[in-house]
Amino acid sequence: MSSFADLRRMMVDCQLRTYDVTDRAVLAAADRVPRELFLPGALAHLAYIDQPVALPGTTRALPAPMVTARMIQVLELKPGERALEYGGGSGYGAALMAAMGARTTLCEPDEAALALARVAFAQDGMPAVEAVADLPAKAQFDVVLVGGACETQPRALFGHVAPGGRLIAIEGLGRSARVILYRHAGDTLTGRPVFDAAAPALREFRKAEAFVF
Repeated sequence: MSSFADLRRMMVDCQLRTYDVTDRAVLAAADRVPRELFLPGALAHLAYIDQPVALPGTTRALPAPMVTARMIQVLELKPGERALEYGGGSGYGAALMAAMGARTTLCEPDEAALALARVAFAQDGMPAVEAVADLPAKAQFDVVLVGGACETQPRALFGHVAPGGRLIAIEGLGRSARVILYRHAGDTLTGRPVFDAAAPALREFRKAEAFVF
């Protein structure tokens, strides 16, 4: 049986590189961060499949690794920038950004998922990530990675994007979903689609159910 290190290298070579992930810093982080630590032990064998993995006992899932990596690549993250992953479950995306030299925070309101993240971040050799359940109203970041699909625009996060900053999110569900990159210029955030991808939905950004008589 292949070791996790072998599986991680296969993920980088056979999933990320073939999904147009070419940024050396992103690839190096993906090769360094042990994704299996972001799943409960019984699910560690699923860490390197090219599909989302639900986190038992939570409302969250880890998106497919190639989706997370490509979204981070689009953000053009620079060392020293302030980075936020919102709704990232056990925090794999946050760990990748921290491994790339960002000052990283995971905001995860799901308490069970946050507990998984704190266990993962406490492992030896893991890059430093601050894991919190909510954010101060005035907290701002240079990059924001939304860790799941949004059925509606993630407007509640727009105020946390610093001037000149970027936010990336998957908007829509299923085959209609697209990754949208927002840039904060002037007083507004302007978004544009960058590629198609799907991920499990975040409950915070689901459409309100219409009342039916």
